[in-house]
Amino acid sequence: MPPSAFWPRRPASARSDRGRGRDLPGDFAANLRIIPQSAPAYSFVFSYFVPVLIPLFLMKADLKKIFFETGRMTLAFGVAALGTVLGAIAAVSVLDFGADEAGIAGVFTATYIGGSVNYAALLDITGLRADGAFVSAATAVDNLASGLFLALLAILPGWKWLATKFPARDHTKGEVEAEEDGKATAATLTITIAFALTIVALGDMLTGLLGGLFGNLGVEDAARQAGNWRYAIITVLTLIPATLMPKTMARLHGGYELGIGLAFVFFAAIAAGADIPSLIQQAPLLMVLVLILLGVHLIVLFGLGSLLRLSVPELITASNAAILGATTAPALAAAKGWKDLVTPGVLVGVFGYALGTLIATAVYQFWPG
Repeated sequence: MPPSAFWPRRPASARSDRGRGRDLPGDFAANLRIIPQSAPAYSFVFSYFVPVLIPLFLMKADLKKIFFETGRMTLAFGVAALGTVLGAIAAVSVLDFGADEAGIAGVFTATYIGGSVNYAALLDITGLRADGAFVSAATAVDNLASGLFLALLAILPGWKWLATKFPARDHTKGEVEAEEDGKATAATLTITIAFALTIVALGDMLTGLLGGLFGNLGVEDAARQAGNWRYAIITVLTLIPATLMPKTMARLHGGYELGIGLAFVFFAAIAAGADIPSLIQQAPLLMVLVLILLGVHLIVLFGLGSLLRLSVPELITASNAAILGATTAPALAAAKGWKDLVTPGVLVGVFGYALGTLIATAVYQFWPG
């Protein structure tokens, strides 16, 4: 199957959120001393760019539309997300990551339910962003595994034995919706940035109040415990106007593109602190982690999906949306001729951005020990 078979009739609404592979040149530039491995500017990026990414990516995530228009796909995505959580727990429990196991479980849960914005948030929450070699190794492993997993998802629908275990449904009816994108203007960009900064400011205020509440309740290290929920709070605050005022938010164009640009800066800043020998040393163990995680993910996906009478195309699209994001899910659905799964694939992919940080933060916070 030629590579182009994966991407025909790419929907206008399907754009890449996974720009993490572009940080690898930063690794080499920093190790060759072309750019510094540490600088005050990097701290600014970590402190201010990451929280702003969340409202920029989620400002059009209308939960009403997701729930009412996707139907069975929302259920399928829930199964895929559960598979990711159980896979991350199993993989990290089997392997030895020492004191970092809770953080690593959270980071991989975030990226394999959501995307770059969730990955960035959990790196900050867990403190793992300080280990540039880990982040670069995780990025390299994720890029390789994602490509192989996409190929596997493209092949699985043709496996006749698998198809006989699931109900057959016709997903070829309907038309592929093309989202009409408005043009970003100075006004929409200004309002979008103001909205994102306001959400972050409100989130930080509520995080501070939560810290005070934790302190009054006698919670140990109350400020840090509250800070771990910072991105979850910002996510919820963003989803409220996105769901209650979808038409108003739809007129604010350019937020996603701004988020992509800031994400590239964030990952480049992290990559600059990476040590290439340490990266090479950590990558094999992380590859084993990802293989276990994705293996458990698939077992849960098809096992529970069969019990819920979901079809193979629904499960493949949901898994694609969770592991790879809102870009490849509709693209593969279109390539397979599953026309009525293209738009739901986009919507549940966006739903993953909304859920990823919340679920991953819970995995990190409630990790035993």
